[in-house]
Amino acid sequence: MLSVRDAHARVIAAFGPLPAETVSVADAAGRVLAQAPRARLTQPPADLSAMDGYAVRAEDIPAAPTTLTLVGQAPAGGSYDHALKPGEAVRIFTGGPLPMGADAIVIQEDTKADGNRITILEAPRIGRHIRKAGLDFTAGDTPLAVGRTLTTRDVALAAAMNHPWLTVHRKPRIAILSTGDELVMPGEPVGRNQIVSSSGIAVAALVRGWGGEPTLFDIARDDAALIQDKIAAGAQHDLLITLGGASVGDHDLVQGALKAQGFDMDFWRIAMRPGKPLMFAAKDCARVLGLPGNPVSTMVCALLFLKPAMDRMLGQPGDLVATEPARLAVDVKENDQREDYVRALLTRSADGSLTVEPHKVQDSSMLSVLAWANGLLVRPAHDPARKAGDSVQVIDMAGIGGNY
Repeated sequence: MLSVRDAHARVIAAFGPLPAETVSVADAAGRVLAQAPRARLTQPPADLSAMDGYAVRAEDIPAAPTTLTLVGQAPAGGSYDHALKPGEAVRIFTGGPLPMGADAIVIQEDTKADGNRITILEAPRIGRHIRKAGLDFTAGDTPLAVGRTLTTRDVALAAAMNHPWLTVHRKPRIAILSTGDELVMPGEPVGRNQIVSSSGIAVAALVRGWGGEPTLFDIARDDAALIQDKIAAGAQHDLLITLGGASVGDHDLVQGALKAQGFDMDFWRIAMRPGKPLMFAAKDCARVLGLPGNPVSTMVCALLFLKPAMDRMLGQPGDLVATEPARLAVDVKENDQREDYVRALLTRSADGSLTVEPHKVQDSSMLSVLAWANGLLVRPAHDPARKAGDSVQVIDMAGIGGNY
């Protein structure tokens, strides 16, 4: 069986960045930049006041109180277009451009006005309450790098840089196919030998949260011809995800359907728990990732293999999800030959360090345990028994994104 890292490497090697498209900056949050926008202007474009008050020459006020003569005003969107002379002051408002010759702002609270006579009650220092030209960015700057997933903050910055449109990678189109006579959709009548299908809905939500466009197919019954038809339709997408039926039992029909469609099987077993029956196949430009049918296995394998594949299509490296150190809260037994992703509760202390407590039951069908967990304890193959207090590696689900 392949190791997790070998399987991951094979999967991401099969994908590259999708073509770019142009979207409105208002619709760009959550998209991945394919081209770094250059600032089209300097912000602020000139020295501006950061406060309401008076623009002055600091040398005219060696000590307070000092009285100056009011000669004009500079509101936001307007300006005082004359050089400030000795002994003069200009009424200025937040965002107003600094008059020529002025080098300080005296805030309104530190003054007393009597007609055009302005008494300065506190001597200013040079540069006080002034936003210098280019404080935020200058024309030609590229503060947003290619491959960045745009936040709402990034979108605000791009808009301020005077970009109405941004170039981003096209969203991966992911088809999702659940197979099996035993499955029914939520809300449908459940027969005595049937279960409610949850994995497809979960994967569709993950695809959407990770920046893709999911297409959730109807459940395919255990009929080879029907499954072949669904696979042919799914192959028109950037990636087809199959759920269940990827093993080699009498009722596991997905592998045979793929081979009948001309797909080459790269691998179909990996040394991990949960998720041993993971499959990857390809034909021309079509790619199929077969996830296990058990819902917890589906979710863990989606994190380790689907997310990196999507990241690659979005122009990102496609690395395995990051781990970080934690201390065990309890003793754990030795691990076997499969890398184990143990559902667990992480507790973060005030200093940022983590403690991890595995759930006592790890059955791969138990969504209640996965919903309870906020992390995964990652145990390498053949990991020896560990004692409480030992350092281990964990995945913090809070840092994954996509509402995982």
